[in-house]
Amino acid sequence: MVAVIGRPNVGKSTLINAVMGRKISIVTAKPQTTRHRILAVHTTDDVQIIFVDTPGLHRKAGKAMNKLMNRTAANALADADVILFVSDVTRWTTEDDDVLKRLRRVDAPVVAVLNKIDKVHPREKLLDALGLMAARFDFAEIIPVSAHKQDNLEQLMAMLPGFLPESPPLFPGDMHTDRSREFQAAEVIREKLTLMLHQELPYGLTVQVERYVEEPGGLTINAIIWVERDSQKGIVVGKNGSVLKKVGRAARLELKEQLRCNVHLELWVKVKTNWADNEKDLMNLGYEAP
Repeated sequence: MVAVIGRPNVGKSTLINAVMGRKISIVTAKPQTTRHRILAVHTTDDVQIIFVDTPGLHRKAGKAMNKLMNRTAANALADADVILFVSDVTRWTTEDDDVLKRLRRVDAPVVAVLNKIDKVHPREKLLDALGLMAARFDFAEIIPVSAHKQDNLEQLMAMLPGFLPESPPLFPGDMHTDRSREFQAAEVIREKLTLMLHQELPYGLTVQVERYVEEPGGLTINAIIWVERDSQKGIVVGKNGSVLKKVGRAARLELKEQLRCNVHLELWVKVKTNWADNEKDLMNLGYEAP
């Protein structure tokens, strides 16, 4: 079990998708895109590495959803054989310091993954960044990578088995994630919404798949986009349904490519007042129990 931890927007999900060679978690440029604990299972002839993708640990945890996301990330540390602490090599923040404080209380070895090295110019500056990182904590290893450019991932993957216990595989060799296809479909829809909507609205919506039916002619998916206020509903639908149509088309095309079958996708937008600050609503919408 390899817990991938860090503040929001440092590239945790991009890193996991890169080492897996497939899309396991959705990715956008907006912080807190990952809301759930997602397992990514990487299996070779003699090694099974289970990456645990987690929400970014963040300070502003006012709503119940944000508190739950922080707890989900913190709980992943308890089960980990090794922890990958991912940070952005170009920018260290107080939230990075907060994550390090949590890591001082865990027993598992911590590997620092300095991400986004493709943005370091000139390249000699990377040595300074490595020195600063080494001074912050007694890391088991410090690995510079670019998840986006897939640079130096081989070194990371070669190093990890040395930290893992010997055991039979925990999952079948052909399994890539613990998440259902319904969950993955909902996440693809939410990713397209997040990419098309601006400012704070993506944090006030979630997606719930109500119907997922595989038939000889293809796949039928009916999904509800939940928002917190009527004004948000209008924004998500757009003028004459323009935004919803764009989101539906983008999601359908990606799902068709992923699943290699025809996809019929129907979306509805509904209001559930203040769902993101209600733990009962969160549980009903598929968020993990605290």
